[in-house]
Amino acid sequence: MNEPIVARHWLHLAAPKAAPAIATTTVLALARVWNANGAEHSVGNAVLMTALSLGAAAAGACASLGNVSDPLITGTAFAASGSLALAGVAGYADGLSLPLLLWSMATAGAYALAARYWRTDRRETLAHHRQAGERREEHAHIERVEALRAGAQIEVARAGAAYAEQLAAALTARAALPGFDPQALTTAGLPQLPTSERKSV
Repeated sequence: MNEPIVARHWLHLAAPKAAPAIATTTVLALARVWNANGAEHSVGNAVLMTALSLGAAAAGACASLGNVSDPLITGTAFAASGSLALAGVAGYADGLSLPLLLWSMATAGAYALAARYWRTDRRETLAHHRQAGERREEHAHIERVEALRAGAQIEVARAGAAYAEQLAAALTARAALPGFDPQALTTAGLPQLPTSERKSV
């Protein structure tokens, strides 16, 4: 019933919080490497990245429509579209000011979207822990009630056994008294003794 307490490493706790910044920074760094290797002011590369970004956005829009829309696929498609757009601009631009501006906007947007999912996950986790605690308390209460009931039954059985022993001892002691006559008790109007006791006397 007791759950083990698991202490998480600080990297395990910090990794989800740093993931959006790491992702956008990685895209910016790769785009600047691409810029340094011939993508600067390359119209063909800009058209390619624009087409890929629009294609990913269209895929996200299609995934969000209909009755069977999947939020994970939709979010992934739109994230890919934004990443491709950021990479295209950062690779095409000759300075760092516009890529850094887009990087900061993309990072802020990623954290805004992630915060919503973090809040939902935290609420679900708290609700799960609360329900688990309520179930544990209910089971513990049922166990305590059953233990009390079993203890009461045991005490009743012990009291019955003790009463039977005392009754048997009293009957045996009465039968051993000198001058004891069961027939005299019967004629006096007292309840008749069992036949087995009469025969034994």
